[in-house]
Amino acid sequence: MSQNPFAFLITQLFELYIYVILLRFIFQWVRADFYNQVSQFIVKATNPFLIPLRKIIPGFGGIDLASIILAWGVNLAKYGLLMGFGLTRSEPILVLLVYTLIELLHMALGLFIFLSFIRIILSWIAPSGYNPMVALVIQVTDPLFKPFQRIIPPLGGLDLSPILMFMVLYFVRNAVAYYLFPLAFIFR
Repeated sequence: MSQNPFAFLITQLFELYIYVILLRFIFQWVRADFYNQVSQFIVKATNPFLIPLRKIIPGFGGIDLASIILAWGVNLAKYGLLMGFGLTRSEPILVLLVYTLIELLHMALGLFIFLSFIRIILSWIAPSGYNPMVALVIQVTDPLFKPFQRIIPPLGGLDLSPILMFMVLYFVRNAVAYYLFPLAFIFR
């Protein structure tokens, strides 16, 4: 069964912006290069909504709560729009609040998996010279790779630690989908 093309378009546009917001949060969290061209694009794309929200919601313990709440709000708006146009089933607000928060965690884990995969592909290609995208991918994924590289150090120039890292990331992402998504619907 195919999806309504308008529902697909709305979902993709909103989720693309959610990923941009999540990247902004992650860049701040790992203290990625702020002056990188990709970072500057993400800052400019999120500032119109994030700056006013930061006046209301301060950060806490080095965590930019405004970014998380903005991503959650955009995710809620996506479902509000889909339900408003009758493109998806209507749900009670409490179900939507919990479901969209869990979906945000699921999306963040998927983003880390994607960026880690990109880093591995880039390590095979080994681009020469400075590339702003490559630099950011390395800065974002280093906190993921380092603990696993301590567990499984490189063997003869071959780094097998990403295999364990992917197993853990996929396990956590699947656990979120299997155990947490159904929890949202107990509020029905």
